[in-house]
Amino acid sequence: MSSDDAEDAREKPVVNGGVRLADRAYTGIVEIILDEQLAVGDRLPAEDKLAAMFGMSRTIVREALARLASDGITQARRGAGSYVKRRPSDRLGSHMPMADIAATLGTYEVRFVLEAEAARLAAQRRSHHQMDAIERALEALRTALLSNAPAHDEDWMLHRAIAEATANAAFLPVFDHLRDAVMRILRAGVDISRSRAPDVIKAMMDEHDAIVEAIRAQDADGAALAMRWHLSQGRKRLMPLGRCRDVAISRCQVRLRR
Repeated sequence: MSSDDAEDAREKPVVNGGVRLADRAYTGIVEIILDEQLAVGDRLPAEDKLAAMFGMSRTIVREALARLASDGITQARRGAGSYVKRRPSDRLGSHMPMADIAATLGTYEVRFVLEAEAARLAAQRRSHHQMDAIERALEALRTALLSNAPAHDEDWMLHRAIAEATANAAFLPVFDHLRDAVMRILRAGVDISRSRAPDVIKAMMDEHDAIVEAIRAQDADGAALAMRWHLSQGRKRLMPLGRCRDVAISRCQVRLRR
């Protein structure tokens, strides 16, 4: 057994209050990125240094880094460590406690599975009445998004209308269980997007249009793909590419791909 494995075997995965150690490490790394003003392409401290800073094993830190990479925040380079790929928006903290960021962003992994399949089934099974409800929810979202009004309730209701159209009652309790975390994400997403160029809100609306169009056309694969694309783009909107220390962003992106 390696020293890391032995240390991890002694380490409890959950600390007081039910917070997983990996979630705490995830939050700590995000705070380093924000507090130290790390730019896209900057290198994070090494795993052993992070482990010492957080008082955790390298195994726990490695799990947190893997999740950060999955969420698009960091990128690992073999033999060179982890680098900042996207900086979470500075506005994100106004919508959720930093301690909750790992668990909240983690709902995207569940939503990729749940909502993509919901969209697929809705395209196959939706009734005329359910299609009308989806269309009404889409137009309510359009009105809210293209104004200065809050749009998170309308966004939630559209996604829920799609889940209702699966004709499978088991989807709704699971979907509703995620409501609090998803609503925090929806509020943050609209706020962050409105702080950027107008085409960001347009892209958000276009994504919803594409999902509904595929359901309307009973294109099951297209609906699932459109939903996955929308969710992946929504997660990115919480983390604008941000500033890069290179003269041009394109040069920074090239450096990250190496």
